[in-house]
Amino acid sequence: RRTMAGLSIGAWWRRWRGERNESAWQTRWVVVDCETSGLDVAKDRVLAIGAVGVRDAAVVLADSFSMLVGHAQPSAAHNILVHGIGGDAQRAGDAPDRVLASFIDYAGEAPIAAFHAPFDRAMLERAARAGGLRWRKRWLDLAGLLPMLFPERGKTCRGLDDWLDAFSIAHAARHDALGDAFATAQLLQIALAEARRHRYGTVHELIAAGASAKWVPG
Repeated sequence: RRTMAGLSIGAWWRRWRGERNESAWQTRWVVVDCETSGLDVAKDRVLAIGAVGVRDAAVVLADSFSMLVGHAQPSAAHNILVHGIGGDAQRAGDAPDRVLASFIDYAGEAPIAAFHAPFDRAMLERAARAGGLRWRKRWLDLAGLLPMLFPERGKTCRGLDDWLDAFSIAHAARHDALGDAFATAQLLQIALAEARRHRYGTVHELIAAGASAKWVPG
């Protein structure tokens, strides 16, 4: 017998057990950030994807991904002011299905981390479906996990900028997908160290903790 994922029951069980026991520190994480044409996951588009790998709790600069997504119709002028991806750059980007296929290949089986992960996840999954692509990813939401690990800082930190400032992480390239991914990867390093102190040992435990935490935006 085979599961919906196309695996045999035995293979699915071994994969599930392996993921449940996967060390949060020894694994490769992919930290991702998307620049988009807006904040409506039902209609806005992904304009750029930036990602960087974290292995053994260290940011690996050589393990990075950055691509612009091409669109015939650029986003609105006020949106361009936020991310700086001009109309010509948007039109010159790679085809959306090619970008998504490249990112899926780059990420591989690694768990993915992001700040406000549900938004990035929804945008990327919708873009993947539009390109006829399917993927199965595990997502860690740092916006949920960090206030749980650092409750005192969580009283005043709301957005990504607040958390970066709280830990003195430079972020000169904000609203650049790769720059934001790199800054967020440094937050993941800090979260991994604190999570270890709280005896969170596996990827599964961290993802579950981030998902159960209630983060309230300012």
